[in-house]
Amino acid sequence: MRLSIIAPCYNEVDNVPKLHGELLPIIEGMLASHWDNGSGELESVEIIFVDDGSRDGTFDRLTERFGKSGHPGIAYKIVKHDTNRGLGAAIRTGFLNAAGDVLLTIDSDGTYKFSEIPALLSLLEPEVAIVTASPYHPRGGVVGVPAYRLLLSKGSSLLYRILVDWHVHTYTSLFRAYRAEIAKNIPFESNDFRAGTEILVKAILAGYRAAEFPAVLHKRMYGVSKAKIAQTILSHLKFQGWVLRYRLLSLIGLKPKL
Repeated sequence: MRLSIIAPCYNEVDNVPKLHGELLPIIEGMLASHWDNGSGELESVEIIFVDDGSRDGTFDRLTERFGKSGHPGIAYKIVKHDTNRGLGAAIRTGFLNAAGDVLLTIDSDGTYKFSEIPALLSLLEPEVAIVTASPYHPRGGVVGVPAYRLLLSKGSSLLYRILVDWHVHTYTSLFRAYRAEIAKNIPFESNDFRAGTEILVKAILAGYRAAEFPAVLHKRMYGVSKAKIAQTILSHLKFQGWVLRYRLLSLIGLKPKL
């Protein structure tokens, strides 16, 4: 397995040391132990940082910490957007720069523990195309996240469960593993925080199988969330309308485009 890890960053200068100190030991340990998820040994890892137009020195801090590879099996790419384009645009840039068989998107603030990466990847069985972290799974959990954000995220996921697949509990997580074919075959338009949801929903509608990894979502330690609440709500409502239309057209025998 060749693994590409994609870490979108926007004004995350204070979290770069956390990425270096907590992410790298996990990846180095996986390579040193010849980690295998049952379908292939981990051969190499590339970590792609997408600086989405940060104005706080994130790019310079990333270059300082990750400018040189300290492990023969790990390569780094640091890609910079000249302006802030949004999380979806950063994911798209990460996908375009990824060469791995498996693409793993992570939160640069570490709200999902990097130590859970091996366990999440272990669920990527041959018939599974996506594994998504799921704090709203019965065995998942949430620690310290503001109640209003939790309400909005859980409410949104509930609507997608009704519209798409009731067995998937969380549709809004960024911490997720994709087989490379998803990045190639599933188009997504969103440039904002809806992007991860759009990819997952469209992949399920296209017939790909998604598995959930029960995870704990933690409050970020440094910086502030970049999500714009009103904009994100409107974006999800618009997309939910698209999903409903897709379902109705499919019911009457038409085959709408993804």
